[in-house]
Amino acid sequence: MAEKEWYIIDDIENLDTPALVVYPKRVKKNIATLESMIDDVARLRPHAKTYKSKEVTQLMLGAGITKFKCATIAEAEMLAMCKSPDVLLAYQPVGPKLNRFVQLILAYPDTKFSCLVDNTTAAVEMSATALSNRIHIPVYIDLNLGMNRTGIKPGKEALQLYVDCELLPGIKPVGLHAYDGHLHDAGLVARTEKCDACFEPVIKLQADIKNLGYSEPLIIAGGSPTFSIHAKRKVIECSPGTFVYWDKGYQNEIPEQPFLPAALVVSRVISMPDETKLCLDLGHKSVASEKELGSRVFFLNAPELVMTGHSEEHLVADAGKGHQYKVGDVLYGLPYHICPTIALYERAITIENSKTSSEWKNIARDRKITI
Repeated sequence: MAEKEWYIIDDIENLDTPALVVYPKRVKKNIATLESMIDDVARLRPHAKTYKSKEVTQLMLGAGITKFKCATIAEAEMLAMCKSPDVLLAYQPVGPKLNRFVQLILAYPDTKFSCLVDNTTAAVEMSATALSNRIHIPVYIDLNLGMNRTGIKPGKEALQLYVDCELLPGIKPVGLHAYDGHLHDAGLVARTEKCDACFEPVIKLQADIKNLGYSEPLIIAGGSPTFSIHAKRKVIECSPGTFVYWDKGYQNEIPEQPFLPAALVVSRVISMPDETKLCLDLGHKSVASEKELGSRVFFLNAPELVMTGHSEEHLVADAGKGHQYKVGDVLYGLPYHICPTIALYERAITIENSKTSSEWKNIARDRKITI
């Protein structure tokens, strides 16, 4: 008799679909694997965007991780609610978001908050807002290494921005944020070469700042694809996020990182429109759909399915003639992109000893918790 696959849920009849399920034992294993890949846990600053729950944050805190990165005020508040000591909002807050960020700092004094800045206009606004609230905000200069969405290219303008921030009351530049999320080469050698080339001007900028007489700025670098590369640099902080749940996209792109899939979307066959097609209850609202149709979900127990259509509440797949599927069959899907998939679900159902056990609320999927 074949051994039961790790993902099978014995009491699946109690689980309505579509559903997000998480396997805590695998989450803990992934956290341990992350720590084994770096020389000092203090150099880890995981990104909370992937998991968005207090329970995972508490697992990381329990494993000795004390620094975190996030992208929204809600994620930052979720981390502070767990008494995380150090939280970087990897975003430049402007307008009302800046006011919310200041309120967050005032509401959670036991957490050290910082944020990003990439232009003088935003820095001046931040300084004035901080002064009016009698606080000082640590800031990291956001560098554009090729992502071309935010940041300033490392060089003379970035150096000048650092100096300008040093002169502004209310804020204090403490480091450089060097995200290279555009590097997705499947081969480690090619990815390493590009990563090293991107990082060279960052090191030069750090040296230029120190040569002006300022304290050596900290560097926070990379995401998941370049984590194993940056982890060897010894003097920088690394901020992967996807490792905690993993997904099909990174499983394919960065096979050298030995993380385990720990979160799945569970679906059922709800209709069979013709002799080859299956209609599943896994629409756009249930799995991240920004990738092309064939790269949205991979069914672990139905790898041969070919996706042919996707709409808000339905996913249509071709199973070929003579298939044995029937209405009501359960399919276990590994998302290609887990981060935005998590944001589609209010809660994750935990699976322990092959049975549903409890729920982890994804409270930071909301744009607001209390602030």
